[in-house]
Amino acid sequence: MERLQHHWYVITPLHLLLYPVSLIFRALVSLRRFLYRSGAIASPKFHVPIVIIGNISVGGTGKTPLTLWLTQQLIDDGWHPGIISRGYRKSKHTNTLPRYVNADDSSDEVGDEPLLMAQRKLCPVWIGRDRPAVASALLLAHPECDIILSDDGLQHYRLHRDAEIVVIDGARRFGNGLLLPAGPLREPASRLNDVDAIVVNGGEAQANEFGMQLQGTRFHNLLNPEIVVSADALAGQRLHAIAGIGHPKRFFDHLQQLGLQCTTQAFSDHHDFTASDLDFDDVDAILMTEKDAVKCAAFATKKHWVLRVDAQVDPALAQLIIKKVTR
Repeated sequence: MERLQHHWYVITPLHLLLYPVSLIFRALVSLRRFLYRSGAIASPKFHVPIVIIGNISVGGTGKTPLTLWLTQQLIDDGWHPGIISRGYRKSKHTNTLPRYVNADDSSDEVGDEPLLMAQRKLCPVWIGRDRPAVASALLLAHPECDIILSDDGLQHYRLHRDAEIVVIDGARRFGNGLLLPAGPLREPASRLNDVDAIVVNGGEAQANEFGMQLQGTRFHNLLNPEIVVSADALAGQRLHAIAGIGHPKRFFDHLQQLGLQCTTQAFSDHHDFTASDLDFDDVDAILMTEKDAVKCAAFATKKHWVLRVDAQVDPALAQLIIKKVTR
């Protein structure tokens, strides 16, 4: 898969083989969506609205920060949200049933993004492969919840939805515009015509799109989270930055914008970090994302620093969604 990713943003001779396969994939995607939209395959409905926050492309686009932002906006408006996610696990045979995510759980069991969201302690977070079952379990355990946000799941049509938000990477957008495996798209770009809102993470938002920026200037020490420093306190030190996210360059660019000069090392998305991965000689500090930090806490040292980022979005997006789900 990683080798194919290099071909998702260009057109190469390899696409003579990949393009016919992508046409088959597109036909299957369209058929599956038609079966759900026509009612041929049922999607169970719930007594509370469901909001999907997903994407049409492979790789990280910023869904989790947007989910946390919208959660806070809903809380401020008087709602009692809950979050569901599939989770990301080492073994496909473990933890298939819905489960609540505790802030002190292991990322090996619940996934890095669900654990990150649980540690923010905004609302209940539940995970599981069968999203309708996860939603049911969350509502049973937390009857006060009156709206559910699904972190990812745009293509999980078994989960009925009352509103859909698609997040786009502003720098990469749709790559070469082709569907898997010839390009990065899970669904054709025309799918955006049917969603309620399009959010662009970084880059220039186009007409009818909401711009989103990830902002953060302070680092907390992974070993002693009470210790918080500004970027200025790290400037001039020997810094090594690591990132195991969907688009590592976004994190590295952010550090550069903060005035930090770092040696950078990218890992695959959802990389299972070990202590040896962070064993760098002659460095004063190792900088990482929150998503990576939840997997490095077990072997944290005083050299490990975590940048917390928060999404900044036009509040009109939250009002649009609230209006849609209360209609």
